[in-house]
Amino acid sequence: MTVTSSAKPAEAKIVPWTNRLSQLPWWALLILLLGVLIVFLVITNADYNDAFIFLLAGVRKTVTVSLVSFGIALVLGLITGLGRVSKNVVVYNLASFYVELVRGIPMLILIIYFAYVVTPLVVEGLNGLGSVMWQGGILRNLAYGFYNLHVQDVDTTLRAVAGLAFGYGAFEAEVFRAGIQSIGRGQMEAARSLGMTYFQAMRYVILPQAIRRILPPLGNDFISMLKDSSLISVLAVRDLTHLGKLNRARTFQTYPTWNTVAFLYLSMTLLLSMAVKAIERRMSFDE
Repeated sequence: MTVTSSAKPAEAKIVPWTNRLSQLPWWALLILLLGVLIVFLVITNADYNDAFIFLLAGVRKTVTVSLVSFGIALVLGLITGLGRVSKNVVVYNLASFYVELVRGIPMLILIIYFAYVVTPLVVEGLNGLGSVMWQGGILRNLAYGFYNLHVQDVDTTLRAVAGLAFGYGAFEAEVFRAGIQSIGRGQMEAARSLGMTYFQAMRYVILPQAIRRILPPLGNDFISMLKDSSLISVLAVRDLTHLGKLNRARTFQTYPTWNTVAFLYLSMTLLLSMAVKAIERRMSFDE
């Protein structure tokens, strides 16, 4: 006769608290430790403190350029994303041409191209338009401004914003396209059956649901843009990276300068990452 026992064998735990230690986010603790170290150096070390104060203006410029560029990129992305799901052959192909063209060119090249190729072409076009308007007696003050506009009058920050926005507009277009296509076709058919036009159905039914789903990826793209904004330093825009170069040149302090630059970028991206994760949790909770 065999006797079976339903009792489970006890797990062998020589040091029970080691299981809890293994579950701690050690990577976050290490980053926090590095941040505390940099903050301590900024407070106690004159070189770090001088670098931090000098770089604050660059932080403001970086955030401003990123926000403006991303806002424009969202508009471009929405329009192009709608074009990517359009049944109109011309609209679809134009939108696809823009997306595939931009995705095949490095962001740095796009920024330089907009600064030194597109901007002069636009200025020449405005000069010609101003000449025509002046001869026709149309809005002479505006015509005079167009005709006398020079490439040097266009601020490099505007050129950088245009390049970043144009580049990221293609990426946002794919995000919007994926969000729109994630909504079941039955929703569009139901909206059309109620008498809505295509644009009304897209505005009131499809897009509100799609935008709700794509908020986390849009947040991640904003973080990427914030980091890619360092590329505008090639245009001598006084962002965080460019001011880092200037501070290194004026003080010859390499470690304090670039440690502080890296800390400031890391702080901004981590704060944004926490916001994106909070949005993701909120979205999953609501669903």
